Amino acid sequence: MARCQFWANRAERIGSSLRITMKNIKDLPAHNRPREKLKERGASALNDEELVAAILGRGVKGHDLRTISRSVAKLIRNHRKNLTIEHLTAVRGMGLAKAAQILSAFELARRYLIKDAVKVTGAQDMIPLLADIVDKKQEHFVCFSLNGAHEVIEKRIVTIGLVDRSPVHPREVYADVISDRAAAVIFAHNHPSGDRYVAS
Repeated sequence: MARCQFWANRAERIGSSLRITMKNIKDLPAHNRPREKLKERGASALNDEELVAAILGRGVKGHDLRTISRSVAKLIRNHRKNLTIEHLTAVRGMGLAKAAQILSAFELARRYLIKDAVKVTGAQDMIPLLADIVDKKQEHFVCFSLNGAHEVIEKRIVTIGLVDRSPVHPREVYADVISDRAAAVIFAHNHPSGDRYVAS
């Protein structure tokens, strides 16, 4: 029994030592470091934490890069496009310069990678936005969140029903709309039968 306890304690010490050793990016094998991994396998091979680490580059005294990146990645997932410089600078080890790096990367992506905003001025503007559900064999209930300029913030398929109905609960409809801080909302659904009558 004493011998088993000895090896259990030794294993625990080794595990703790490894966790400490592998805490810093520089302690990882070269092929697992974010920037080297990006070079070899492309940005899509990196998880959220690694992408943040690749942008930030290094930690600061008392706050290693992996811990900072983990906290920032969590903030990004929670706040998405509502992420602010105040959110970022509240993370230990994140000063103005590092927060600016993250927000600048977001803005570049918004300008050049995200499609232009679609503005809805009438029913005709909705036709191309609903083209993907026209021929579906089940009824799809779709919700569009709009900002104050009536530009589409987000399109979501709320429910997929049967051939002639799609039950919808207000909770499922408005939860995401409120999160989007939408100024307006548009609901739509398809008719698998092909009928063009207006549903009541």
